[in-house]
Amino acid sequence: MTLATATNEHLANISNTLIYSAMAVYTLAFFAYIAEWLFGSRSKVGRTAAALTQKTAAKAPAVTVKSAGGTAVLDRPQVVTRSAPGARDVPDGPGAHGGDEQGDLYGRIAVSLTVLAFAVEAAGVVARALSVQRAPWGNMYEFNITFSTVAVGVYLALLALKKNIRWLGLPLITTVLLDLGLAVTVLYTASDQLVPALHSYWLYIHVSTAIFCGAVFYVGAVGALLYLFKDSYENKLATGGQPGRFATSVMERLPASASLDKFSYRVNAAVFPLWTFTIIAGAIWAGDAWGRYWGWDPKETWAFITWVGYACYLHARATAGWKGRKAAYIALIAFACWLFNYYGVNIFVSGKHSYAGV
Repeated sequence: MTLATATNEHLANISNTLIYSAMAVYTLAFFAYIAEWLFGSRSKVGRTAAALTQKTAAKAPAVTVKSAGGTAVLDRPQVVTRSAPGARDVPDGPGAHGGDEQGDLYGRIAVSLTVLAFAVEAAGVVARALSVQRAPWGNMYEFNITFSTVAVGVYLALLALKKNIRWLGLPLITTVLLDLGLAVTVLYTASDQLVPALHSYWLYIHVSTAIFCGAVFYVGAVGALLYLFKDSYENKLATGGQPGRFATSVMERLPASASLDKFSYRVNAAVFPLWTFTIIAGAIWAGDAWGRYWGWDPKETWAFITWVGYACYLHARATAGWKGRKAAYIALIAFACWLFNYYGVNIFVSGKHSYAGV
């Protein structure tokens, strides 16, 4: 065994250790997010105090302003959160912590653990890249660990931009743990070199954009799914229905349905041009590697189907009769197409993209 081979194996072992360590920290973050939701649920005393505070503010006297030689009386402005033109006027919820200090503390701990796990997992991805001396995207195991890292990075970047999306933490970390569990048990592949067709700078361009687009599409899909639940909840309240205590505790802390709808739309619309570029870059790479730009390979076909799905979603959002729930269903179908292209095509369908097994 040469020194270089021994070094590469050592780096591969370090990468595996870091990935397992990241899973352990993600598990701690998962429980912290659960604690945020559980302990953030206001007690009866807390809810009563909050209601009294709101009533007192609503009955607050008008503001009296002294001016030269007299006074001017100004009405206290009423703060209303308008979701969208023609939609219900529903304020956004306080967040996963439920407006409770203890819940907020657990939420901050969860975010801190998420940052730590992200750093450890990113280090594991880098160590994997160093062990194979290439971009760590040569098989599904490497794609999985990179994808989950980027997905968490997108979430943390939105938090750093002061976006109120901590409600995304629990579903995100849950799916990241499932993704990494699948990667280390079913999809694991030992470090190896790429087939000649993949030795191209297009690997860095095409695959990196595909991973980033998938991570952002995932965030948009979670927003669309939660929008459907929150919209049903608001419709039930509007028609005089009485949701259960669990549904009320969860749904009242989320943003308004129109806010979730807007969030999902903005995320998907922002990344759609990059997905278009990903398909074009893949076609150019195919021309260099295989001598043809498009051959209706299963991976190419489902990438195009995914593109059509998100194009239909964006068109639906611009059409009055298809806004809201119908558009959200299309967004979820489009993301399901992306998932099938990611897992289904690689595992169950053979084609030119089947170079390294899984």
